[in-house]
Amino acid sequence: MRGRMGNEFLAFSEYDGFSVIENQKQSVSSAINSQPDDYILNVNKEEYIAHIVSEFTITPLEIHEDQLTASTYEAQIPAERHPSDYYVHSGKSYPKDVIKYHLPFTGDPQLLKVRASSYTLSSPRITIEDNCICFEIVNFNLTPEGIKQQADSTISSVISQNNNTTKDLNAFNAQIEGLANQVFDARKQQLLNKSDLMSSLGVPVRKAGDIPSTFSVPAKRTKVIPTKSKPVVAEKGYKPEPALDDSIYQQILSIIHDVGKQFERLPSTYSGKEEEHLRDHILLILEPNFEGSATGETFNKSGKTDILLRHESNNVFIAELKFWRGKKSFQETISQLLGYLTWRDSKAAVVMFVKNKDFSTVLETVKEATPEHSNYLSYVSEQEEGWYHYRFHVNDDKNREVKLAIMLFHIPE
Repeated sequence: MRGRMGNEFLAFSEYDGFSVIENQKQSVSSAINSQPDDYILNVNKEEYIAHIVSEFTITPLEIHEDQLTASTYEAQIPAERHPSDYYVHSGKSYPKDVIKYHLPFTGDPQLLKVRASSYTLSSPRITIEDNCICFEIVNFNLTPEGIKQQADSTISSVISQNNNTTKDLNAFNAQIEGLANQVFDARKQQLLNKSDLMSSLGVPVRKAGDIPSTFSVPAKRTKVIPTKSKPVVAEKGYKPEPALDDSIYQQILSIIHDVGKQFERLPSTYSGKEEEHLRDHILLILEPNFEGSATGETFNKSGKTDILLRHESNNVFIAELKFWRGKKSFQETISQLLGYLTWRDSKAAVVMFVKNKDFSTVLETVKEATPEHSNYLSYVSEQEEGWYHYRFHVNDDKNREVKLAIMLFHIPE
């Protein structure tokens, strides 16, 4: 709401802030629960929650004290508004100079009517005109210092009460994501229970025993995906899809990282190798650590540079290994990899072997180039230098998310 709200009112006094925030919480719940069943079942949750947070965040007012201006005019002031020691006749009005202050602000002017959890009983009377908080001081023979003192007191009161409201709003804004996740999860679980679905299908891959301690992978066998975990369904109908467990995904990445670091430590041994030779060495370490229940070969080779983990003829995990050949080639590698993935919640890795002497420049290029890809969703984290986590989506469908790790290893010639 912009422009004029000419009626005078007591600042930060009209609406109860607690009720305003509770109503907003109810609006968050209503927005999620009013979505069609298929939408909740198929939407990319993280992207949808980010939308909810954006939509229901209440941006606090910003008051620009440094842009304060004043104007003056003459007005007929009723006798009742004059000081008690003035000799005036009741019912009559007298001309007086009025100093009008204009205090600019940005934000929803309705927030100037919201009473914070901490508030003062003495609120100034204000009007809102052209995105300014306006208040007036009638000059009853006041000195300039007296006028300034009154103005400063009013401004201080407005700013103080706005700060209290801002604290309440920031506290609410920080809760939106958690609230939205809670409501979303409850709604989705209700839909799944109603449909009597299995929680999720599991990709039949387990950690193998007798793992070399060099790579710090626990020897205890665990399934990659439990037979009952959160289902991932298609856009229409409720067909569940397998998904690689995050803990197993991290273990796969850790092994690849450890092998890559070995390449860096022994550049004279590995610097002359081709991409497929480096891939085969990584496969040699991966295979003993994980076992498939359906076939003896857990990881598969596809082409010269791929490492695949497949389930029912579909790729659940894929790693693409390439030598660094610049920004364009790097982005094309991401596109190639994403083209291999179709299931929701797929997981992948791009492994780059860098021959360039200036490794730091390559890392900066990767950080700049990755968000430029058309399938990019968001940055997640930097595990360590040269190991980054991102969120992407498969081609033409933002609801089918790919967790993408980008790992770079320096093997100079």
